[in-house]
Amino acid sequence: MTKTLVKAPFKADHVGSFLRTAPLKEARTAYANGEIDKDALKAVEDKEIEKLVQKQIETGLKSITDGEFRRSWWHLDFLSGLEGVEEFETEYISQFKGAKTKNKAIKVVGKVSFNHHYMLEHFTFLKEAVEQYGDGSQVAKFSIPSPNMLFTRIQEDSYYGGNREQFYNDTVAAYQKAIQAFYDAGCRYLQLDDTSWIDFVSEERIKAVVEKLGMDVQDIIDTRVSCLNDAISKKPEDMLITMHICRGNFRSTYITSGGYDNISDAIFANLNVDGLFLEYDDNRSGDFEPLKNFTRNNQTVVLGLITSKFAKLENPETIKERIQEASQYIPLENLSLSPQCGFASTEEGNELTEEEQWNKISHVIKIAQDVWENN
Repeated sequence: MTKTLVKAPFKADHVGSFLRTAPLKEARTAYANGEIDKDALKAVEDKEIEKLVQKQIETGLKSITDGEFRRSWWHLDFLSGLEGVEEFETEYISQFKGAKTKNKAIKVVGKVSFNHHYMLEHFTFLKEAVEQYGDGSQVAKFSIPSPNMLFTRIQEDSYYGGNREQFYNDTVAAYQKAIQAFYDAGCRYLQLDDTSWIDFVSEERIKAVVEKLGMDVQDIIDTRVSCLNDAISKKPEDMLITMHICRGNFRSTYITSGGYDNISDAIFANLNVDGLFLEYDDNRSGDFEPLKNFTRNNQTVVLGLITSKFAKLENPETIKERIQEASQYIPLENLSLSPQCGFASTEEGNELTEEEQWNKISHVIKIAQDVWENN
């Protein structure tokens, strides 16, 4: 029997995180202050996620997420749930322009592996909510950080003692088990968020990563491609895995600027993902010329032309023109539209209101309908 692949990314899609609601913020504060217990917090999270699922469906989205409502960070919460990885307080100063994040980071304290991860329960709750409130046309989408967010961000740790090959192999094996576990839980649309690629968007960042790792820049890029490809190499055939790239997203700020030129071969020709979510909401992301290296007819490139950082709605005709421009390099049927990133990569969220957030989502859906359904 042939398995059917989820028909996603959808023409109107989104990266996944949403602004935390007032009841959720209040409950998380109360929990941090010891005023409520974990069960009381979970009850609020459950209720707010159910409401979020219904709102996404009512707005017209087909990919439905839990908004990352149970997380503080888009990546640290998942990574610290792996065996051998811990979160800790650090003196690290934020790289974001004009904003400072909480001083949190992760460290490797033992052999990296995947046993049972608490986020499997998060996905199961989401899937059941989508089935309860949807009409069968929606898909529960879950996002986790790419393996590169672990392997490339921790190069000098006491456990592996510089043995990068073993660290690589353990990271890949852990992700292979994680992907299978999410599949077994019913996940058919998994997104890997990967900001490690910003190391190659400018000469300044390239110089810094080369000096840090002591490797040739192409070798570094190739290693990141293979890390992701090896991690997803055993995915079931009816599971769709996409990757999201951005240049930072915290309280409507960013980390760096630069185009995809230095990694165009890597991401458009060599990555074996089913789709790519790309930041393209302003000139910080460069032009569309790197798209010329796109070679995979079964892959979707999701253009993040709508910003999640600010409330003002983009001119729809300008967005349509940019989609047509991109279609000079990639067939229109292989393109989709989304915001460039989520609305709350961390629990603090971007500087816009919930109403403005949903206006953005509706804007994406309407433009996508005009481009792909009404022509």
